[in-house]
Amino acid sequence: MRRLTGTTWRRVAVIAVSAVCVGYAPIAMTELWPYARPGAPAFGEWILGHMVSPRYVADALATRIEPYRHSLVPLIAHSVLGGLLMLLGPAQVLTAVRRRARLHRALGVVFAVTVYASMAGAAVYLARTAPEDAFSGAAFWIVLATILVGTVLSVTFGVLSAVGGHPDLHQRWMLLCYAFLLTAPLLRFEWGGLPLILPGLPMTEINRVATMHLGSVVAFGALIASRSLDRRRTIAGVTRSWAPPPVLAVAHLAGAAALFWIVRSCLDFGAPGRRLLLAYLLPYAATYAVMAFSALRTGREGRLWAREEWRLHWAALCLAPVLSAGAAPLFERTLRLDRLTAVSAGAAIGCGALATAATLVVSLRVMYAREVRKRAALTGVTTAARLSTPVS
Repeated sequence: MRRLTGTTWRRVAVIAVSAVCVGYAPIAMTELWPYARPGAPAFGEWILGHMVSPRYVADALATRIEPYRHSLVPLIAHSVLGGLLMLLGPAQVLTAVRRRARLHRALGVVFAVTVYASMAGAAVYLARTAPEDAFSGAAFWIVLATILVGTVLSVTFGVLSAVGGHPDLHQRWMLLCYAFLLTAPLLRFEWGGLPLILPGLPMTEINRVATMHLGSVVAFGALIASRSLDRRRTIAGVTRSWAPPPVLAVAHLAGAAALFWIVRSCLDFGAPGRRLLLAYLLPYAATYAVMAFSALRTGREGRLWAREEWRLHWAALCLAPVLSAGAAPLFERTLRLDRLTAVSAGAAIGCGALATAATLVVSLRVMYAREVRKRAALTGVTTAARLSTPVS
């Protein structure tokens, strides 16, 4: 049996993601129609009702009538534009692969404008909805707000990178942006799949379980995609690591202490706490193992730039529980949340937020290296000019 090459895996991944996006687009566009016109087709509800049960869907969505009614127009705009973004993403990948630069830039402008418009609709909904009135509670409201900020920041940095002539950084930010957008279809997959593992739970509880890891999973996917597309062994100007062993050691110690606090806090709440904790720890452990292995392997192979990027994200992953542990008391006091909700909300946003921060550090690392190279070249030119100047 022939072994699949890296190129084949990338093609399979692109085809799979594109199929998910194209399939989800009509679901996103029609998801809120029944709230505006009762009886209107909603493909997502129909599919989910057949996958699990009509009662599972009806019980969850019955509570959404009042909160959605206050912001129905911006929500419909958000969902319709979100469906359009599902189609624009694969189109952008295809134009980049085919090297259709003009079409890629034109679609990129449409993509960015659509992201801002769609996120504006989501922002209006969040501003008009109290956290406790969000689907499955305040933790989901916090997660939605965090994803919104991450999406807007990543598309903004992506545009700035393109304008500044940094295609490698542009690619990283746009992949992260689209990864955050993919939380929508992936969440629907979990609504349909998790009841097989956790039978009897209502969709609101299934949603809480899913949000414990969804942000970290998509951010990790964006990192995998970035690394698979970047084949450079080194980057001129990158010498010392910004995440040397002492920094990694401190990050591990701080992360371990924070992770212990999160575990102990969740275990205080019996079965619900254990369920949320498991949904957080399993993807975290898998992501940690891949990052650690990749950082060590690329170092042994002499691929110094790959090692540096893996190390920076590895350190960020270690520090994610620190952010989560710090955010939980803040949520508990400012939003008056119960402790389990505050802890779960903090854990749900930590990995995604630190992955965004790590992408920013990687961008700064690349830009700093280029500045070092420019200064070295300028120094070389100046020195050569001095040596060539005749002595009078």
